[in-house]
Order: sequence, then structure tokens, then C-alpha cells
Amino acid sequence: LRQGADSARGDDTSKLKSLVADWINRDLKPAFPVDPEDKYCRGFVSDVCGRLLCPTELDWNSPVVKAGIRDRIDGYVVTEMSWPAFLYEKYTADQENLEEGLFKSTLLLQAFKAIFTSPSSARDVAGDGDAANIIEANRRAKKDVFSSKKVKTHVAQIIKMHTVTPRSIAYVSCQLRFALSSVTSWRSVDGDFDYILFWKNIVDFFERAPGRASQQKVKRLLAWWSRCIRYILNGPQLIFVS
Repeated sequence: LRQGADSARGDDTSKLKSLVADWINRDLKPAFPVDPEDKYCRGFVSDVCGRLLCPTELDWNSPVVKAGIRDRIDGYVVTEMSWPAFLYEKYTADQENLEEGLFKSTLLLQAFKAIFTSPSSARDVAGDGDAANIIEANRRAKKDVFSSKKVKTHVAQIIKMHTVTPRSIAYVSCQLRFALSSVTSWRSVDGDFDYILFWKNIVDFFERAPGRASQQKVKRLLAWWSRCIRYILNGPQLIFVS
């Protein structure tokens, strides 16, 4: 079982390596495009990847912050205890409300679809992460089921995933974080960043929300994910044929 799990994780890691570069280059249009093959140029060495990996409490646009993170100076060490910008809608956090827009980023939705459905389904995610556009794309896909187009099952159906779960979001977040990093082979600890604790922090955010108000926010967030992903999880994956 462990070998099978490691193999599946490796497949997902390999899949996202080039896809994430393509998505960033297409949607964010960085001055220096991300190389889809060379991971050594990612991480905090890359301006665009560094911005996405930067903890939300720090301002990546500040030269002092960039230098501090790259040199691992006290006060700028990046760990799993901070939410990175790539988890947020439009990759920007509200410093007055750090939960606003959290786990709503375009890249996260794209990575989820690429892993659990197919890379082609990730193209339906709008560059600004507008859920309304995603839902409309899902509706168009649903209509195609009743046409003459061939269909096949996808990973979510094979593992009988019918809803988006906190643990699936945590898994995709770890995979996306690794894809943005400069590390070339999977490891549970990357410098000062622990992926296992990062995964646990995300799961706890959903499953151990303190108080009724926080629990209601989590329910609304999972409902948002369901609206974005519902058809993809419950319907067949389309293969377009001429």
C-alpha cells in the first residue's frame, strides 16, 4: 500500500511540474517565465514563485523581505506555520482578516482538477479564480455528456471521491507548494519547511475550527469548493474526438 501511495504521489508531482509553470506563465505573465523543466530556477530564486511562496504576513515586494527570505535571516525564515500567498484568491491576503480568500486561489483549483480529474479540466478555471466562471464551465461540460463524445473515468471516480474533503485540499496544497519550490525530489522536510506539519495545519483549519462562527465559515468554504468541482467529481471526464 505504501509503495502504491508513493507511486501515485510521484505521478502527481511529475504531472504538476510542467503544468504549474504553464499556468503561471499564461495567467501571471512574469517578466522571467518559469521553466517547465528546470526546478532549480523556482523557489525563492524566482521572483514570481517567491511571491507565491511568500508568507502572507511578509511583503515580497520589499527588497529587505526578499533578501531576508533568501538568506534565511531571523524573522524571515519560511516555515509551515504561515499561510503562503499561493493559497489565497488573487494570491493576496487581507491583513485584517487572514481567512478571507484563503484556499480559493486559481492555482489551487487548477492543481486539484489536474490531479483528481485531468489536466484538460484545469483549463476551465479562469485566471482570476472566479467561481462563477468555473461553475459555468462545469455546466457546459455536463451538456457534453449527452452528446456523442466519448467519456472515461478519472481518479476521483476511481477512488470514489464524491465531495471535496479537507484532506484532499491539504494534499493538493502540498503538491502545489512542492511544484513551486526549487527542490527536485520529494522530501517531507524542505529546509525549514515541514510538509507533514503543513498538511496537518490545513486539515486542522477545516476539521478543528474553533467556535461556531469559524465552523460556519469552513462549511461555506467547502460549499464553495463543491460548487466549483461538483460536476467534475460526479460525472465522467470528457474526451473530445473529432
